[in-house]
Amino acid sequence: MSIDQIAPEALKLPTRERAMLAASLWESIEDPFQFSVDLDDEAALKLAEERDQEIESGQVTAISHEQLMHRLRQ
Repeated sequence: MSIDQIAPEALKLPTRERAMLAASLWESIEDPFQFSVDLDDEAALKLAEERDQEIESGQVTAISHEQLMHRLRQ
């Protein structure tokens, strides 16, 4: 089954059941934001500032949430 088949059916569920399904699916996914090393607040802030500078300088190009989700679904 594909997401294109499942999603329309899941969206027909009552709100409470959709929420339970979403929670169940989310819990089954490994944390996509987990780093191989733990960062303290200072290191995390420095990393965020570096990423922001990469975007500001044009070194990398940011994409929208919609574009990210489209790429992930492919």
